[in-house]
Amino acid sequence: MFSCSVRRALPKCTTSIVRLCSGGEAGVKAGTPITKIPLSEPVSWLAQPLYSSASESCYETKVTTLENGLRVASEPKFGNFCTVGVVIDSGSRYEVAYPSGISHFLEKLAFGRTENMTREDIMGTFEKLGGICDCQSSRDTLIYATSVESKGMAKAVEIMSEVVLRPKLTPEEVLDAQMAVTFDLEDLQLRPEKDTLLLEMIHAAAFRDNTLGLPKICPTENVVKIDQSLLFSYLKHHHTPSRMVLAGVGIDHDALVEQAQKYFVEKPAIWEMDPKLANTRSLAVDNSVSQYTGGIVKDEMDLSDVSLGPNPLPELAHLVIGLESVSHQHNDFVTCCVLNMMMGGGGSFSAGGPGKGMYTRLYTNVLNRYHWMHNATAYNHSYNDCGLFCIHASAHPSHLAELTQIITREFAAMVGYISKEELERAKVQLQSMLLMNLESRPVVFEDIARQVLATGTRLPPQHFIEMISNVRGEDILRAAGNMLRSKPSVAALGTLACLPGLSDIEGALLDKNGLLPSRRRFNFFR
Repeated sequence: MFSCSVRRALPKCTTSIVRLCSGGEAGVKAGTPITKIPLSEPVSWLAQPLYSSASESCYETKVTTLENGLRVASEPKFGNFCTVGVVIDSGSRYEVAYPSGISHFLEKLAFGRTENMTREDIMGTFEKLGGICDCQSSRDTLIYATSVESKGMAKAVEIMSEVVLRPKLTPEEVLDAQMAVTFDLEDLQLRPEKDTLLLEMIHAAAFRDNTLGLPKICPTENVVKIDQSLLFSYLKHHHTPSRMVLAGVGIDHDALVEQAQKYFVEKPAIWEMDPKLANTRSLAVDNSVSQYTGGIVKDEMDLSDVSLGPNPLPELAHLVIGLESVSHQHNDFVTCCVLNMMMGGGGSFSAGGPGKGMYTRLYTNVLNRYHWMHNATAYNHSYNDCGLFCIHASAHPSHLAELTQIITREFAAMVGYISKEELERAKVQLQSMLLMNLESRPVVFEDIARQVLATGTRLPPQHFIEMISNVRGEDILRAAGNMLRSKPSVAALGTLACLPGLSDIEGALLDKNGLLPSRRRFNFFR
């Protein structure tokens, strides 16, 4: 009686489950335990599920070159928002004839007052369109981009043209930029993370006084040297339409080309309307090819009092060792990316795990074996004409000599045995990371713009997936061997009393002939 009254009180779906468990449904033997019912058999009293199917829409990237040389690239993407922006063949590598720091200033001056708009107008428009905007500079590109509702694409392109081609750069804005840059320089010295400073130092060591080795961060002595005239002179020579790509994701291509013609072709740049704005000196674009030099850059600094809130960080010495790699147009570029994933690494406090690099070499051979190692991470920086493969490691200054020995040993081991399992894991992890990143609309935008800027076209992700799959163990050994033949680059920051000399580091990587990695153990503790 009790069980019957309970059944009457149960909801309909629960009653059905009770019938199923008690053998009340066809196809299920009465009294069958619920744990013995196979999940492969459909339940007759449940509606059949409807599954989504893969879209067969063509997401090919379209590219159109306008009469002034501007390239317009776009790709459709489902959604109510679009990303549109301009990528320019500009950056710190082109500042050889200027005081270093121009690109740093342009970042701070972006989306300010223009010929036809104020900063308040620009920000108010983005707010109405639910959009955000950003400007980022690197050593070889300058990116202006925004994400807005698709209905605001035309207005976004108009703002991009104003920001890129018709900025006012008023004396007040330049003064504010000087203050912002000064704050950045002070902040870099105070913050506990030293990655940005080390990135500057390793490039300065690898490409001494040329192209990629020129400072991206404005040197302190140049803050007061950069003025309106100098900025307009740089923009006049480097921000020409032929050096730009206007790219969009989630946009109709013909509509984007129409707006580009209207705002980037028919309307002139501000320095063309008023030639007096730019410096009268003729400063042609520097097209020098980067020259890898190798070398060492050291900065002795007391980091013992660096703290982060109530939990101070331990005193660390930072070391980066780099070797000459390949450009992103080289046949071994994808191979070097797989090698980078195979080396992997991270911080000592990272939990690791599948997909985070727990099985990479710098985790298994370094971080898991030496409790005093705070960080060990591999990086592969690739540019249009060269590259830099490096490992960044951190530990207490008393362990600096041993740290150097461990890192050079891992570099030398790159031409050693590679198991099939290790190689396949690195390849699958790289493919996974590539596809996961391309789920983000801004990442797709940057990928399109950078590829079109470098080659005039865009290769689809499937092309790189296949290239990754085709990487073989002998390809890794060849690429690693070529890197080990180059002179090492070293950047060191902190208390460096125990740092070995550059010749010791070079000797640990090469044998007496300078061709093959050495297998002997070098004494760094002299």
